[in-house]
Amino acid sequence: MAGSWDGSFDQGSQSDDSYLFERLHIEPIYDAFVCPLTKQVMRDPVTLENGQTFEREAIEKWFKECKESGRKPVCPLTLKELKSMDLNPSMALRNTIEEWTARNEAAQLDMAHRSLNMGSSESDVLQALKYIQHICQKSRSNKHVVRNSELIPKIVDLLKSGSRQVRCRALETLRIVVEDDDDNKEILGEGDTVRTIVKFLSHELSKEREEAVFLLYELSKSEALCEKIGSINGAILILVGMTSSKSENVLTVEKADMTLENLEKFENNVRQMAENGRLQPLLKLILEGTPETKLSMASYLGELVLNNDVKVHVARTAGASLISIMKSGNVECREVALKALNQISSYEASSKVLIEAGIVPPLVKDLFTVGANQLPMRLKEISATILANVVNSGYDVDSIPVGSDHQTLVSEDIVHNLLHLISNTGPAIECKLLQVLVGLTSSETTVHNVVAAIKSSGATISLVQFIEAPQKDLRVSSLKLLQNLSPYMGQELADALRGTVGQLGSLIKVISEITAISEEQSAAAGLLAELPERDLGLTRQMLDEGAFQLIISQVVRIRQGVPRGTRFVTPFLEGLVHALARVTFALADEPDAIALCREHNLAQLFIDLLQANGLDNVQMASATALENLSLESKNLTKLPDLPMPGFCASIFPCYSKPTVITGLCKIHRGTCSLRESFCLYEGQTVGKLVALLDHTNEKVVEAALAALSTLLDDGVDIQQGVVVLCEAEAIRPILDVLLENRTENLKRRAIWVVERLLRTDEIAYEVSGDPNVSTALVDAFQHGDYRTRQIAEHALKHVDKIPNFSGIFPNM
Repeated sequence: MAGSWDGSFDQGSQSDDSYLFERLHIEPIYDAFVCPLTKQVMRDPVTLENGQTFEREAIEKWFKECKESGRKPVCPLTLKELKSMDLNPSMALRNTIEEWTARNEAAQLDMAHRSLNMGSSESDVLQALKYIQHICQKSRSNKHVVRNSELIPKIVDLLKSGSRQVRCRALETLRIVVEDDDDNKEILGEGDTVRTIVKFLSHELSKEREEAVFLLYELSKSEALCEKIGSINGAILILVGMTSSKSENVLTVEKADMTLENLEKFENNVRQMAENGRLQPLLKLILEGTPETKLSMASYLGELVLNNDVKVHVARTAGASLISIMKSGNVECREVALKALNQISSYEASSKVLIEAGIVPPLVKDLFTVGANQLPMRLKEISATILANVVNSGYDVDSIPVGSDHQTLVSEDIVHNLLHLISNTGPAIECKLLQVLVGLTSSETTVHNVVAAIKSSGATISLVQFIEAPQKDLRVSSLKLLQNLSPYMGQELADALRGTVGQLGSLIKVISEITAISEEQSAAAGLLAELPERDLGLTRQMLDEGAFQLIISQVVRIRQGVPRGTRFVTPFLEGLVHALARVTFALADEPDAIALCREHNLAQLFIDLLQANGLDNVQMASATALENLSLESKNLTKLPDLPMPGFCASIFPCYSKPTVITGLCKIHRGTCSLRESFCLYEGQTVGKLVALLDHTNEKVVEAALAALSTLLDDGVDIQQGVVVLCEAEAIRPILDVLLENRTENLKRRAIWVVERLLRTDEIAYEVSGDPNVSTALVDAFQHGDYRTRQIAEHALKHVDKIPNFSGIFPNM
C-alpha cells in the first residue's frame, strides 16, 4: 500500500467516512468479497439456490421489496425466478473475509499509529484520528485494540498540537475511545491529561470548549475520575459558569450541567459548587443526606458568603430543615445550624421566610433558657444576632407567639427579660439584644409596648449609659435605640442625659469628631435632634459645654463639602440642624442663646440652609429656627431715641413739628439687622420662604408659613408686613396653601395668616371675588376648632360674607 491515507482510497461518489474506510484496504480485494447489491465487503454472506452470493441484509431487503410489489422472487443478478428464498450461510467465505478484514484493519491501525505524531501532515493526522473513531464506533472490542496498541497516549499528545482542527479532532476521538469503557477512562485519568482537558473549557474557541465538555461528561461517569476532575483548580467554577452562560450553545450547557450532576457524588465537589453559586446539590444533601452529611453540609453553608437572592432561595429550600436541626439537643448540631441561619437571616427577604418557617420561638427559648439545657454564651450570641436580623426585617413580629399565654416579643415580660439579659451579659450579646429592641421600636405597631415595658422596668438610665461603652458597635446600637425611643419618652431621656454622669458630653464628643462621618455620629445627632426642644435645662447645659459651637462647625464643614461620599452625611446634617435649631427656642430666657446666634450669625446660616433642596428635614428645621428668631426681633429692635420737645412745643404742641427718622425697619419700627436682631425683612429672607410654600412636603410648607406669619404678628407693623408680603408676591401662594387644605395644622396656620392679610382693604376686595377662598373660609368657620372658627369669622367679615354685628356661632 502507499504510505499515505489519501493514496489508499478507492474514490467513489459517497463522502461518508465509514464508507471510505470500508473501501480503504491494504491487501487486494477479491470480487467474491463484495456484495453485488451494496458494492461493499460482506460481513454475513449467504448463497441462493442458483449459487449467487449476497449480503444477508441486502438480499432480505430485495425479497421484501419483491413481495410488497406483488412480484415473484427473482435473483437480482440473473432476474430469473427463484423456486426458493432459502438463504444458505457461506461460512467459508465469511471466515476468509474476516481474516482478510483483520489483516487489513491491523495494517490500517499500524498506519494510523505511524501517522499520530507531530511530524505527520495535518491531513494524515486528521485521517488517522477519524479512522480510530470509525473502528471504535464499528465494534466495542476495537476500543480494547486501541488501548492495547497504546494509541491513547499518542492521541493525548495531539492536544498540544498547534492546529485547532487537530486539537478538536483529538478531543472528539478521546471521547469516542472512552465512551462506555472504564479501562480506557482509567488510562486517560493518569497523569495531567484531565487537567489539560479542563484547560480547554476556558479556550476562546467554542468548538474546543464544546468537545472538552463532552469528553469531561464521559469521564465524569467514572466515580474515580469525578474526584479527580473536582480536584483540578477552576474546573467546577468554569463548568458552573457554562451552565448559566448565554453565549454557549444549548448542547454545551446541557452537557456541562450533566457533568456537574455526575460530580455531585463527592461532598468536596458539592462544596465547590456551592462556593461558586450552584447551591442546589448542597441543599439537597441538607434535606436528604445522612445525619453526618446534613451536619457537614450545614456547617459549610454557614461559612459561605451568599448574595441576597441566594439567601432567599436557601431560606425557602432548607430553612425549615435548619430550624429543625437548631432545635435538636446536640450542641454541635445546634451550633452548625445557628451559623448557617445567621448567614441566611442577614437579608430582610430571607429573614421573613425564616420567620414564616418558625424560627422566632426557638430563638427566644434559647436566649432565655438557663440551667443545664442552656446554650453556651457563644451560641447565645449567634441566637441574638439572628433574632436581631429577623426583627429588623420589617415583619409584624407582634403576631408571632413566643411564649405561654400568647406572649409575643413585645409583651411586657418578654421585653423585661430582654432588658435583664442586656444588663447581665457581655458586650457582644448586649449589642445584638439592643439591635432587637431597635427593630421592635422601629415599628409604629410595636414601639408603644416596648416604651411601656422600658418605663415600667426603670431601665432608662441603664440604656443611656451604653452611650459611653468602649465598644463602638454597642454605642451605635444604643444610640439608634434611644433615637427611636425619644419621640415617646424624650423628657425621660433628656433628664437622664442632663445628669452629671457625662452622657451628654459623650454625645457631643461623638458628634464633634473630625473624621469621615460615621453611623455613630449620625445616630448621636439624630438622638439629640429628637429630644424635647423646649427643655431649657438641656439647652442651658449644651450652652455651658460649648455644644452649639461644635455643631455649627460641623454644619459649616459639611456645607463646604469636606466629608465626601458617605451614606450618613444626610441624616447627620439633618440631626445637626435640628439640634442647632433648639437654641432658638431659648432666646427669650437665655441671653447666652442670643449672644451665640449673633456671634455666629445663625440667622444667615439658617437662611442658607433653606435652599438645601432635597433635604426636607433640613429646610423644615431651618424655617422653624427662623420663625423663632423672627419672633424675637421685635424685642431686639433698637427703637430710636426721640429728641425732647422744646419749651414752647411742650406748652403749645401746635408749634411742634413731628420728628422724622430715616433708616428704620418698616416692620419693627426700629433699627434692625439680620445679625443683631434677626430681622427677616432686613435679611432679604421673605422671597426664599415664599418659594417653599410650593414644596411637596406639607411640613416644610407649614414651617415656612409659620416663619412668614411673624411679619404679621402682634407687636409689629402688620400693615407694613402685608406690604412686604405683597412685594414678595406671597399673597397668591398663601391663598393656595389655604385652598389645598393638606393638613389640619397647615389649614389653621393658613386661616390665621389670611385673616391678617384681609385686614387690608385692597386685598379683601380682591379676595371677596374669589369663591374658592370664600368656600374655604366658610368651611373653616363651620368645621374648625373654636379658635379657628373665631379667626375664620373675622376673615369672613373682612370680605363681607358675615355682617359685622354677627358674632353668633352655630350650636353654641
